[in-house]
Amino acid sequence: MSTEFLWYIPNQVDPGHRGDDTQAGHNSLDTLTRQALALEENGWTGALLGAGWGRPDTFTVATALAARTTTFEPLVAIRPGYWRPAHFAASAAALDHLTGGRVRVNIVSGKDDLAAYGDTDGDQANRYARTRQFLQLVRKLWTEENVTYRGQHFHVENSTIGPRIQPRPGRPHPKLYFGGASEAAENVAAAEADVQLFWGETLDGVAERIDRLTTLSGRIEREHAPLEFGLRITTFVRDTTEQAWKEAEEKVAQMAARQRDAGTSESLAQNPHRRTAVGQQRLLDLASRGEVLDDNLYTTPGKVGGGGAATTWLVGSAEDVAKSLRKYEDLGISHFVLSDTPYLHEIERQGNQLLPLLRG
Repeated sequence: MSTEFLWYIPNQVDPGHRGDDTQAGHNSLDTLTRQALALEENGWTGALLGAGWGRPDTFTVATALAARTTTFEPLVAIRPGYWRPAHFAASAAALDHLTGGRVRVNIVSGKDDLAAYGDTDGDQANRYARTRQFLQLVRKLWTEENVTYRGQHFHVENSTIGPRIQPRPGRPHPKLYFGGASEAAENVAAAEADVQLFWGETLDGVAERIDRLTTLSGRIEREHAPLEFGLRITTFVRDTTEQAWKEAEEKVAQMAARQRDAGTSESLAQNPHRRTAVGQQRLLDLASRGEVLDDNLYTTPGKVGGGGAATTWLVGSAEDVAKSLRKYEDLGISHFVLSDTPYLHEIERQGNQLLPLLRG
C-alpha cells in the first residue's frame, strides 16, 4: 500500500482562517485555484476541502477546482442529512467520470447547525446509524445496478446511476474517508469506511485506536477491503529546529492574545459543537500530559484557541517533522492530510522540503 500526501484547502468565508493572510478575494476561485495548482506543482496528491454550514458548498468548489487542474484530487467533505445518498452517489459518479477518477469523499457526521439546512437528526445513535446506511447505499449505487435498499433512514427502488463508476486498479470507486472517535463512530468506520482519519494524537494514542479498529473490523466480519488509516494534522516546518520552535511559540502567543481580546476560542467558536466531540476532547486532554509530547507534538495551541487539526502541531525542521510522520507511518498510517498557514506559502515550502524526505 503506497502512502499518500494531501493538503487542506480551508474553503472558508471568513478571512484569516487559522492565521492565514487576511486579504481581498481570499476564497475566490482564482485564489483557491492557485492553491490547487501549487499542490500539483509541488508534489501533493490533492487536498481536503473543509465543510460546515456557513461555508461554501464543498462539492461546488471541488467541481470548479477539478475543471481548472489536471491531477489535483479533491477530498470532498460532505454530510449525510445535507445530501440524500442517491443524489450524492450520482453527483460524485458524474464528477469522477469527468475528472478521470480524481474524486475522494470524506463523510462528516459530527454535529453542525442542523436546523439551518433542514436536518433534525441530532441524536448521536440515530446520526451514526444513518451515516452507516448512507455509506452502505452509496457504495452499492457505485458498484451495482438495479439497487433496491430498504433501511430505517433511506429507501431506493430499482436504482441505477449513470454514468457508472469506472473501477481502476486498487480503486473500485472513490475512497470513502471517515472521522470520529466515539464508540458509535468507530463502529461505523470499522464496518463501512475505506479510510479512518485521526486528528493529531500521540503515537501511543494512534496505535491504540488502530489496534482497536482492526480488532473491531475482524469481530464484526467486515465485508470490504481492510480498513486504512489517515492522519490530519498541522505541520509547522521551518529551516531549523530552533527557528521552528521560536516561531511556533510566537504564533501561540499571538493566538492567546487574540483569545483574550475576543473572550472566546476563535476556532472552536466557529462550531460550538466541536468542543463536545470525543475526538476533539481527546486532543484537548493531551495538554494535561505536557506541552510537548513524543518528540515534537506541540499541545499548547489547543489551550489558546486551536481546534481540529490546529489543536496539536508537529513542530521542527523538515527532517524533524518527517521523522515524526514516518513513526506514524510505521504504525499503519497511509494517508496524511497536512497543512499550515499561510496556505499557499506552506504548500510550496513543505512540498519542496518535507515531501522529498517522506518519499525518499
